[in-house]
Amino acid sequence: MNYPFVPEPDIIATHFINSLRASRRDENPYLRWYCKEVFPEALCTAILVLPIAPPLLGRTDGTRGNYNDQRTFFTPELRSLYPVCEKLSQALQMPDVARQFEETCAIKADGTFLRLEYMQDLDGMWLEPHRDIPEKVFSMVIYLCTGPYAKDWGTDIYDHEKKLVKRGNPEFDSGVVFKSGPHTWHGFEPRPIIGVRRLMEINYVRDWRARDQLAFPDRPISTR
Repeated sequence: MNYPFVPEPDIIATHFINSLRASRRDENPYLRWYCKEVFPEALCTAILVLPIAPPLLGRTDGTRGNYNDQRTFFTPELRSLYPVCEKLSQALQMPDVARQFEETCAIKADGTFLRLEYMQDLDGMWLEPHRDIPEKVFSMVIYLCTGPYAKDWGTDIYDHEKKLVKRGNPEFDSGVVFKSGPHTWHGFEPRPIIGVRRLMEINYVRDWRARDQLAFPDRPISTR
């Protein structure tokens, strides 16, 4: 028996597009789109059982950049090893998905590159309030957190003075999308992580120097 079952890219793409199309806008304190049931359930399972151990970092410095060598990006190498990495990457590279991002978020997708990261945060991880760099055309986080403590693991949202405004709802298989901008402050206040805080981050990026983080380093996104 082949385990886990992974849906084909066209099934993943259709499911993803429908979720994005039904997203809910929130403009307080900055524009975001909230989605539910982002991935098919079988795809979530396949991601969660990837044989990739969470990095043992201990207390971090409030950034992710200081441990880039221990982060998990869906690279060509990972795509070749695990069908779930390959099929999800192929799905999100599809022109139909790119066109839906353009329609929902008012971005230009052509010529960008797909960047996918699987995050497995352990106790001690936190993120200082920060804004995404403009090279990220958009950021999307999908919550894959499980267990009784996961309800407290949503992203923290700040106003332009970096005052905490709200905490995101980390409902399983829900997602949030936003575009980088001068006031898009977000982070993760220090708090206990009992278990593993699992997330997927999706970006379209431009002028990205770390080519080894891209799913298709030589194949830009196209809407045609």
